[in-house]
Amino acid sequence: MSLIRALSKELQARSDDSLRALFCARPDLISPGVPDFAALAARASGRVSVQRALERLNRPQMQVLETLHLCTNADTGHSASAVMLKKLINGATVAAVDRLLKSLQDLALVHRADPPHGLNAAAAKQRHYLPVGSLKDVIGIYPAGLGRSYTELVRLQPAFAQRVVQLVGELHRSGAAISPATTPMEAALSLQHWTATPESVRAILAAAPDRTTALLARFGNWAMGAVPQAQRRASVLHESSDVGPVDWLLARGLLVPLDAAHVELPHSVGVALRGGFVIEDFSLVPPVPRLGHTSAGLRRNAALGAIAETLRLVNELLYTVHEQPLATLRSGGVGVREMKRLSDSLRIGVNEAGVLAEFCGMAGLLRLDVDSSAWVQPPQLEWLALPRQEQWLWLVNAWLASERAPSLVGQPVNAAAAGQAHRGAAGTTINALSAEAQRPDAPVVRRRVLEILHELTLEAAAPDGQAPVLDAAAVLERAEWAQPRMARRFSSLIRGILSEAEMLGLIGSGALSQLGAAIAAEQPDEALGILGEHLPAALQHVLLQADLTAVAPGYLDPELSDRLLTMAAAEGQGPATIYRFSVDSVRRALDAGQDAAAMLDFLRRHSATAIPQPLQYLIEDTAARHSRLRVGAAASFIQSEDETALLELLNAPAAAGLGLVRIAPTVVVSHAAPRDTAQALRALGLSPVLEEAASAVVRLRRSTPVTGGRPVYTAPRTAPPDADIDAQLAVLRGDGPVAAGPAAQAAAAAPGSEEATQLGLETLLKAIRLKQRVVMNVVDSLGNASRESVVPVAVNGGRVRVFDPDKETERVLSIHRIIDVEATEELLQ
Repeated sequence: MSLIRALSKELQARSDDSLRALFCARPDLISPGVPDFAALAARASGRVSVQRALERLNRPQMQVLETLHLCTNADTGHSASAVMLKKLINGATVAAVDRLLKSLQDLALVHRADPPHGLNAAAAKQRHYLPVGSLKDVIGIYPAGLGRSYTELVRLQPAFAQRVVQLVGELHRSGAAISPATTPMEAALSLQHWTATPESVRAILAAAPDRTTALLARFGNWAMGAVPQAQRRASVLHESSDVGPVDWLLARGLLVPLDAAHVELPHSVGVALRGGFVIEDFSLVPPVPRLGHTSAGLRRNAALGAIAETLRLVNELLYTVHEQPLATLRSGGVGVREMKRLSDSLRIGVNEAGVLAEFCGMAGLLRLDVDSSAWVQPPQLEWLALPRQEQWLWLVNAWLASERAPSLVGQPVNAAAAGQAHRGAAGTTINALSAEAQRPDAPVVRRRVLEILHELTLEAAAPDGQAPVLDAAAVLERAEWAQPRMARRFSSLIRGILSEAEMLGLIGSGALSQLGAAIAAEQPDEALGILGEHLPAALQHVLLQADLTAVAPGYLDPELSDRLLTMAAAEGQGPATIYRFSVDSVRRALDAGQDAAAMLDFLRRHSATAIPQPLQYLIEDTAARHSRLRVGAAASFIQSEDETALLELLNAPAAAGLGLVRIAPTVVVSHAAPRDTAQALRALGLSPVLEEAASAVVRLRRSTPVTGGRPVYTAPRTAPPDADIDAQLAVLRGDGPVAAGPAAQAAAAAPGSEEATQLGLETLLKAIRLKQRVVMNVVDSLGNASRESVVPVAVNGGRVRVFDPDKETERVLSIHRIIDVEATEELLQ
């Protein structure tokens, strides 16, 4: 029976509670909705859906599933039970394996099957299982790290097939206990029988040269290895006394060359080296890392210090960008020169400045202006007026939800972007705010890292209040146990995520802080309360000194800090910032519209000490020399000898849009173009004369609206809404669609082609494995249908390559032109 149809019957027999649990664990099965159980089974068997489900399995579940895959055969109906699997898993019990098989069945990754023929009555009563059909494609060619069988290698490696008969013959003539063969398949079976048990392999390796055991140990977790000149010919009959381990293994077929540089350890040899087990290190308990501890006070102070420093730097960065936007490169992102300018302004390293810029970009505190191609601060930014704890939560929410990885900034493109769709030039580094720092899986990995940190913290909590110190190795070890299929994603991002979490105060002194625990438990209100209670209030005063400096004794209020930065230059690092006054800094404040009296009044109100006389003299003298010459911008001018008419024009409400400024008794300037100014004056009933033709260039400017409100993080949904589940169940049970449920509407409108596509693909793949004829109903480009009897050879990229035995030709068909596929009993000889 078809595996999809068998799964469909099993799903139909489930209770509603069981289906609810399935939809919560695998939400993609009902997104969009399905019309019936056959379509549900087809989707649950699909390659993409199975791949997503495997990413959520822990190591024991994956080990049992891979072992089941290795000892079953869907084509022949050979299923397996927990008792059979227990024999292949070292350290497992039948009860544990049975529980894991039941959990995999609940996830629709395996289903019940009939027992194989020839079993005794007791064994036939056991529960037997088969995995879903697409599992082989998802797991890959090396399940459990074991290689392929000799028969499969002979079938897929022509070079090995040509030599395997001679290899077996040489072994037989040398005295090895192996049966001679006349065909490649017979030779493969002889090798398989020769290496079938651990005892036989140990006997073979007893005469191996030194370092052979160490070499084979490298194949403990993976069946393929790199070997120079892997296809060199090695013979048992012509071996020298100083033969190397690689040549010795190649001559006996214990390593099979794949190409000029790679070899593979066959399945039977790998199992024998593991003592006859498929899985050697089975454990239901996750590994417990060895952790250090830190006091609760150190953890809290480190987290609060990091938060205060990050908020201070973000405010300084926003001020710097407001004064001079960050220019972008033609290829995207902010270049090294701009980041060096930003880092000098903030007095921090270039990479740290890049991470802060990424934080601001993902939080919406910076946006890309499409007209100037520069990153600017949005106008009327709400973040600046928020309390510090809400500013922090804004940043944390944006970090959790963002698909960007800030810590990739500054890393080599080819190393950091491995496996990503977007790559830069070889040898370059990832620029801040560029496309290369995009990682779609970043939100899922961040959430999982926080959960693991929370789990390890609860497990290792000390009674005296000390918190465990968690490093990347400890988190990665737990992640590899909890989700082994996502280990590569964790390994590439985990160190950066921990560094970013430390900057945001989620980690303090190497331990998960109270704030981090609240965010991991999805309790942001609790985190706000903790931060509001412990974070020191922003200061409203500075200490003015006679050396023309102002010392901030702590974190300053953002408004006070911004005002100080307009009249002084920041120096030093940390919250105790030093602001130095100079002629240039005071002139900058005067250019911004301030005057000496306002500046001195501001300093008196916000200084804990009296204003030193040198500073007062500096401000007053600079202001006295300021504005003797004034430079302004004007696009046109209006000249008239009638001063009264010009005065009336300046006071006219209808002329307010021209931005008129009187610079002389008879001259007024406008920021509007000459032609526009003339048209506005004519609308007022005046008769101006254009002395200069207006420019023929018309510039159309586009403004990007700023999204209102702060970003709110929502954790990646792991379960669909209850309304969608209810609607889907109503459709599956035949009660009709529920009007309020979008899943029901999608399911009712969905065509029944999903089941037919998966069934046809299943038939094609089975026919390829068995070299079996199929009958296809194919439609040509004109819409004419025809039935063809062919043997499918391969399926790839939406196309199927078929062989026509009658015409002895091969051709390629598009899968979308195949209406249906029907298998026959005839095999290709």
